[in-house]
Amino acid sequence: MSPIVTASPSWVAQTFLRLADLLSVSPGSCWDAPSLCEGWLVRHVVAHVTMPARLDPEQFRSELAAAGGDIHQLSDTVAARDGGLPSLDLLDQLRAARLHAWQPPGGGTAGALSHAVIHSLDVTLALDVPPVAPQDALADVMEQLAASNGAWFGLELAGHRLEAADTGWTWGSGQLVRAESGPLVALLSGRTLPDGRRLPRR
Repeated sequence: MSPIVTASPSWVAQTFLRLADLLSVSPGSCWDAPSLCEGWLVRHVVAHVTMPARLDPEQFRSELAAAGGDIHQLSDTVAARDGGLPSLDLLDQLRAARLHAWQPPGGGTAGALSHAVIHSLDVTLALDVPPVAPQDALADVMEQLAASNGAWFGLELAGHRLEAADTGWTWGSGQLVRAESGPLVALLSGRTLPDGRRLPRR
């Protein structure tokens, strides 16, 4: 395993800015393409990650109360509703400094980075384009996810050796799971890759 890289707040901004740049030059149909986030289109993923650019803390608490305190229901509701916003508005929100400075409660810089990187991969892998997250950011999030031993997404990693084909990063032992850093982060996030690969659930 490689040494843990310290998350940089600038990686969050770079990831969102590059995602905005990508979507701004992609065909309009890409917004309605399925993402790797189950049940969500690309527009729903973007609406989800840009929520902190639209909702202040008081509005967020109000939305959460309306969802009965269920963060997953809140996420689905906001993604479905705000995914219908004009794409230009969503692109502006991806570029917003307020979004780049946001950190999840209790998650800090590392939590903000994993949120940005994982959801950006939900889009780029689904669209079959290279990751927009910096390589060091992908490495950092891989370390975070591996260190949790699958707990964040309910995965069973025992008996598996993970290997990043583009960097030589490795973790664990057993059945080989080899992919480039982006797809490997998605696998560690409980996603199913476009080619059907996924890691087992507990």
